[in-house]
Amino acid sequence: MALANEKNAVSGAKTPILITYFSWSGNTREIANEIRRQIGGDLFEINALNPYPTDYNECVTQAKKELDSSARPPLVAKVTDIASYDTVFIGYPNWWDTMPTPLFTFLETHDLSGKTVAPFCTHGGGEFGRSVKDLKKLCANAVFVKGIAINDSLVKRSKENITGWLNDIASV
Repeated sequence: MALANEKNAVSGAKTPILITYFSWSGNTREIANEIRRQIGGDLFEINALNPYPTDYNECVTQAKKELDSSARPPLVAKVTDIASYDTVFIGYPNWWDTMPTPLFTFLETHDLSGKTVAPFCTHGGGEFGRSVKDLKKLCANAVFVKGIAINDSLVKRSKENITGWLNDIASV
């Protein structure tokens, strides 16, 4: 899998990369920006139409209610031409052992069939939880590569880990 936005040796065309993410605290955004610095690609931030509370406890309560009710919050925007991307990085914080519900909305409204999907998440100790299983269910016709889960306390010192992960998945 070619990760860098380099020309394809056969067609001469670029291999389009999308780095899409949801970030409440800014940690996942920081990882997404580091991935972009290292390999290029387009960034797309997934935002719920109604923003989450800035208070941590209120946010946690709302996130739990949404998961329990299988809510699909409306999003601010969609990727206009998802078909133009070959590789999609999907980033999110681990909330309640899975992805925040805006990710479910995004994945149910964007067809990733045939695309290479590289998950990344930030967490407070739960790593991926069941989120990769949930991702694979929502993107049944995508090809998944190994993801990376970065503890919130290590985000600022994660550049080398991200580099190693990107090198690992580039050789797949």
